[in-house]
Parts: sequence; C-alpha cells; structure tokens
Amino acid sequence: MTLMRLQRALARAGVTSRRKAEDLIRAARVRVDGHVATLGQSVDPERQRITVDGRAVKAAPKIWLALNKPLGLVVSRGDPEGRRTIYDLLPKVPGLTYVGRLDVMTSGLLLLTTDGAGAHRLMHPRFAVERTYWLRAHGASLDAVRKALGARVVVEGRPVRIVASRVRPVEGGRSVEIELTLAEGRHRIVRRMAEVLGLKVEWLHRVSYGPVRLGRLAEGKYRPLTALEIHAIERLHGPAE
Repeated sequence: MTLMRLQRALARAGVTSRRKAEDLIRAARVRVDGHVATLGQSVDPERQRITVDGRAVKAAPKIWLALNKPLGLVVSRGDPEGRRTIYDLLPKVPGLTYVGRLDVMTSGLLLLTTDGAGAHRLMHPRFAVERTYWLRAHGASLDAVRKALGARVVVEGRPVRIVASRVRPVEGGRSVEIELTLAEGRHRIVRRMAEVLGLKVEWLHRVSYGPVRLGRLAEGKYRPLTALEIHAIERLHGPAE
C-alpha cells in the first residue's frame, strides 16, 4: 500500500495543481470510496476510488527513469544560486522525484521515480541497497588505500558498510583509481570516507544503484527502466534480521 496526501494524488494524476486540488477538497467536490474527502486525508490511489464531481480519477502510471547526471548540475527542483538542475534534462512528469542525491560535483547514475514505495525501498538503510562508485583520488599510497579499505572505515562513529573495493594505480602519477561498492547511502559518504583516509577526490562517478547499472547511457541523457529492473526493485526486502 502506498499512501499519500489526497491533494498530491490528484496533482499526480494530472487533475489539477496541488493548490487547486485543495480548493476542490474544501468545496466538497472530491469523494474517496463514496465519502466526502477531507483536506489532508491520506489515500492509496491504486486501491481506493477517488472521484471529482462524480468522475473517477485514474491513478497515474508509475514512472522510473535512469539519468546520467553531468558535473555541475544540482539535484533539486530549483537552486537559489540559479544553477542548472537535473530537471532541465528531464521530461515534465508530475511527482517525479530523485532517489537519493548526488552532489553538484559528482556525476553518474541517478534514479528518478513517481513510485514512493519503490524509492523508499532503495533509500532506507534497512534494505542495505548496494551502490557502486568509481573515483580517482590522491594523498595516500596504493598499498595504504588497499589496507584501509580492507579494514573497518568509520565515519562519524559508524562503520561504513563496504561490500567490495578494488584499487589500481594511475599510470604516470601519484593518484589511484578505486571501484567501491557500499550498502548504504549516507550524505556524501564516499567523499567523507576519502577524507577519513587522507585522500583528496579528483572525480567521483556512480555506476550502479541496486539492480540498475549506468551502462552506456550517454552523459546528460535518460532512459526508462526496464520491466526487469522495476521488478527487481519491487522485490527488495532487505537483509534478514
């Protein structure tokens, strides 16, 4: 069951804006399962019958997109500094929201959806969904980085859930390139890990999130998720307690 505010459900279904939906509810023009709706009421659009002036409202289809986010774009609906956001690259879909964030100087895979329950499964720590990153950094030797990643890395009192890591030298320089898979998504966790290890990140790129891989998706482009990818997200259940 996916509950949401009634005015949000009406806006997502394309009936009207959220603000005007509130006016419809106040005017007693909206009913849920035959009963006059109240402002702030939560509904499940897929299971409950919602009508406006007696006409049934169809639940909006669930949308899933994968975007190859370029550097410099803000993961937000708007930016007070006037910078471009990811929504400049995306179709105008009511209720489309990002799953987690990438900071402005991180590129790569970003998932977006209108499926609140699916987004919750991908982001909640209980589900321990894996994310894989590639990065280049300098400040410590190859052996030191390998040793540190093979041990326990603690950020702000909590160990980072490292699933796998691979480190290789960069030819002709003092930098290393790392492939890192984590089973968590704390805010800026890769950069904070690097700081703990004495590394300065040169670039950071996410290549997978859960069952979805970036693959050959061009920078700045998006694609719909496949049925298999969506099914895999719906089957996420988290590790055994």
